[in-house]
Amino acid sequence: MSSKSGYTKKILEVLGQKPAIPTAELKTSYALTRSVKNLVEGGYAEIQNSDNQPFLRITQKGKAKLHSITLVNEEMPVPVSWDGFWRIILLDLPESRKSERESLRYLLKKAGFVCLKNSAWISPYPFEHLFTNIKKDLGLTTEMMIIVSENIDEETKKILFEAFGKKP
Repeated sequence: MSSKSGYTKKILEVLGQKPAIPTAELKTSYALTRSVKNLVEGGYAEIQNSDNQPFLRITQKGKAKLHSITLVNEEMPVPVSWDGFWRIILLDLPESRKSERESLRYLLKKAGFVCLKNSAWISPYPFEHLFTNIKKDLGLTTEMMIIVSENIDEETKKILFEAFGKKP
C-alpha cells in the first residue's frame, strides 16, 4: 500500500471512530494534507466549521469506503459448518447513489454472497450482523433489507447447495 493510500485509510479509520476531528490535527505533512483534500473532493469526508476551528467529518460515502477498505485488508472467516440458515439481502439503491450501490455489491461479494436476482443476494454464512451495521451506518432504512431464513423451496435449495458447495 502506498503511503498516500495508507494515510487515506488511517484518516477514514479515525473518522469512523469519532464524530469529527479538528483539521489542524491532520495538517502535519504534505501527504497527510493532500489525503484530506482528496477525501473531501471525493465526497468521503466533509469539513464543518465550528466557532473556533474547522473539523473534518466522515460522510455516508466515506463510511461505505471504510467498510470496503476493511474487508479488502481482512480475510473473511468462513465457517466450515452450515448452521441451516440462509442470509438474504435485498438491495435497492437508485442510480443517483450508484457509487454506494457498487461499494455494497463489492462488500457482499467479498463476504461470500451470491447475486440471486438483480438486487437479491444470498449466503449461508453468518454475516448478517456486519451488514446490519453497514445498513445502520449508511442510513439505509428502506434501501436494504436483511432476512435470515431456514425455509427455502427444495429446487432453489438444490441450486444454492451447488453454488456454495454444500451438501443438504
